[in-house]
Amino acid sequence: MIRLDETRLAERAGALADLLADTVNGGASVGFLAPFTRTEALAWWEERAAEVAAGRLAVWAACEGERVLGTVSLAFPGRTNSRHRAELVKLMVHTGARGRGLGRRLLATAEAAAAAAGVTLLHLDTETGSPAEQLYRSAGWTPIGSIPDYAADPGGVLRPTTIYYKRVPAAALTR
Repeated sequence: MIRLDETRLAERAGALADLLADTVNGGASVGFLAPFTRTEALAWWEERAAEVAAGRLAVWAACEGERVLGTVSLAFPGRTNSRHRAELVKLMVHTGARGRGLGRRLLATAEAAAAAAGVTLLHLDTETGSPAEQLYRSAGWTPIGSIPDYAADPGGVLRPTTIYYKRVPAAALTR
């Protein structure tokens, strides 16, 4: 896994766009409607560069050569009373790379980075009944409830979303 700073994100934007388009067009509910073009995906990733540069978003990618097989991000709130938490967003694995534990490794990478950054609480939302739910539950995430008709899936059908949280042990800081 590599953490993508603003420069690396720009260098890998095309490969990230390929991953995002594959994920959406493969049926995963990550916030976009199908058909979803590479051009749309590229524009979305390019917009993330400012958030990465400002430290509001941390992005990791699992790469095979120039290809990005998976990614995960942590979004950090800007308010001072929220600095102990982060939102896990856009955990994606290419349809051709699923079933090999890559999602679990991406999740573990984000959790470890959160702990190292002093984050003690993570949260996320995912489509209720999606394959992602099994990953989160098996990794110790706790569901707190579902919201009906929260978001449209790539086909435009409104689906429920389940909210999860996980307490992350604070990393030992040596200063």
